[in-house]
Amino acid sequence: MILADKIVAERKKNGWSQEELADRLGVSRQSVSKWESAQSVPDLQRILEMSKLFHVSTDYLLKDEVESRPSDPSSEESGKELRRVTMEEANTFLRENNDFAGKISIGCLICILCPVPLLGVMAMQRLGTLPLAENPAGALGTILLLAMVAVSLIFFIPAAMAHSKWEWLENEIFDTEYGVDGLVKSKSEKFQIHFIRAITTGTVLVFLGTIALFVGAFIDEKNEPLLMGLCCVLLACVALAAFMIVRAGIIKDGYSKLLQEGDYSKEEKSNTILKTVTPVYWMVITAIYLGWSFLSNRWDISWVIWPVAGVLYGGLSVLLRAVHKNKQG
Repeated sequence: MILADKIVAERKKNGWSQEELADRLGVSRQSVSKWESAQSVPDLQRILEMSKLFHVSTDYLLKDEVESRPSDPSSEESGKELRRVTMEEANTFLRENNDFAGKISIGCLICILCPVPLLGVMAMQRLGTLPLAENPAGALGTILLLAMVAVSLIFFIPAAMAHSKWEWLENEIFDTEYGVDGLVKSKSEKFQIHFIRAITTGTVLVFLGTIALFVGAFIDEKNEPLLMGLCCVLLACVALAAFMIVRAGIIKDGYSKLLQEGDYSKEEKSNTILKTVTPVYWMVITAIYLGWSFLSNRWDISWVIWPVAGVLYGGLSVLLRAVHKNKQG
């Protein structure tokens, strides 16, 4: 295979047009066209740039006798051959990841809504529409709350177990077969508008829920049923927002995993510090949330732990990445 054919193959593998490749190399589209038709040969600087851009060696590009595309350079450093993702595997993963996103987002929605039955039962008891004393009504509401938690686990646990077979995409550095990157990039770009819409709508819902909470501050504390109703509105808004944001986020993460971008880039996968601290951090946050919620019975405000934890995790991840870079240096 000559240089011209290799440039064509690598460009198409990444899903780029001649113009897109030209932009990345700082040349005209006509120059790329001439290279691919063997009418001219790129200079040494462009060869070096394409080597980095395509993640291949210069020997592969320049030597006609080197027919097969070499593994990722990181495999040469480790002495191991990288696992390759086929087109069939990529499509299967994306399909199963969409299903996983749906189940996890439904589980999140149910989990956030679990205090609603308790609040509803207590509100009806206060209004006198439920012929129960306060303690039996509280017990009934708690049973319904725990039942909803159990239902959420029916979505969480099987989905997580079924999806665990793809964990290697998060942790291992891998290569992809011809056409996979282009396919995934195309799907990712098409999904981007849906992702932005989900994040925007979710943000608006949280804002509307906050308004309900703000309105509650002006209501007499003696009017407990109305306050409980506003808490239910808040939880409903937050639950719907979580459903949309979690689902969109998981689907987008699926594309990032296959493309090895963002949090799933090759550099991030080698960051053992971040990979060790992250699960411990979220386990602690979950324990704090459940402990506070059950001990104080303030499910209406305990959800605030999650956005605060998210912001703190952002700072923590930046710090751990800096530590990793210093160690690498």
